[in-house]
Amino acid sequence: MAIVANDKIADWLLPFLESWKRTNAHIPLYLIPYDDNLAITRKAAKAYGVTMVEEVAKEIDRLAADLYPLFPGHRRRLRKLQSLALPLDEVVYVDVDVVLFRDFSPMFGLLKKGETDFIIASPSFEYVYNKKKDDYPDLKDAMLFNDGYFVTSNKILNLDMFVDTMARDAKLFHKVRKRGMLFAQPVVNFTCHRNHLKIRLMSDLVPHASHETFYKAAGVTFKDGAPLDQAGREIYFCHWAGLQSLPGKLAFDDAWRDLSSAAWTKVGR
Repeated sequence: MAIVANDKIADWLLPFLESWKRTNAHIPLYLIPYDDNLAITRKAAKAYGVTMVEEVAKEIDRLAADLYPLFPGHRRRLRKLQSLALPLDEVVYVDVDVVLFRDFSPMFGLLKKGETDFIIASPSFEYVYNKKKDDYPDLKDAMLFNDGYFVTSNKILNLDMFVDTMARDAKLFHKVRKRGMLFAQPVVNFTCHRNHLKIRLMSDLVPHASHETFYKAAGVTFKDGAPLDQAGREIYFCHWAGLQSLPGKLAFDDAWRDLSSAAWTKVGR
């Protein structure tokens, strides 16, 4: 399992780590640095037994700079691609504005090249491409996804594929990508789509799993401390995607506060 973090998002990192420790400590966790602002991050990683990734592949930052020359403060979001260079047969990547509620062991062993290349939690219809995508058959009907969670293998999708795809198709990428402070998500979608990867929903592969992960989900209930969607299916994690402030009074927010309090007690401010 892999995440990207720094001290700027420590308020998200700490509850994530506590949720991982409670539900998935048996799965090794790698923390990829967003930048060098890591004092609290390193302290938290040590407290929780997380592996810090000390070097990010140079081609990731180079690719980000080529694609987004005007956004040096945001293009490091592509550092999530380092998850594809870790010494792992399979990897679950998760954004850090997430808390985990269930054992993720069922997420492993599902990949099969050419049939299940890339597993996602939920679609994202609005935040990938603009309307020009409809001019291109391999993009028009592609499954668009939120890249805050994915499962894949570097035997299927690796860094070279991102570099080669953009070397070949950068002009097309910039033509079809959605603007609006979106960086990694269009890149990951485009690379998967242009390489014809078979993208599958987690909820189609894991028995009883819900595709629901959004922090504003309606009809959520809790059983034995873990959430169910309104159809009674098992929610594996909650993602506060796009949220600019800390959680308030929605379905998952009390759980987040409990995790946050426990984590800060362990790590200290």
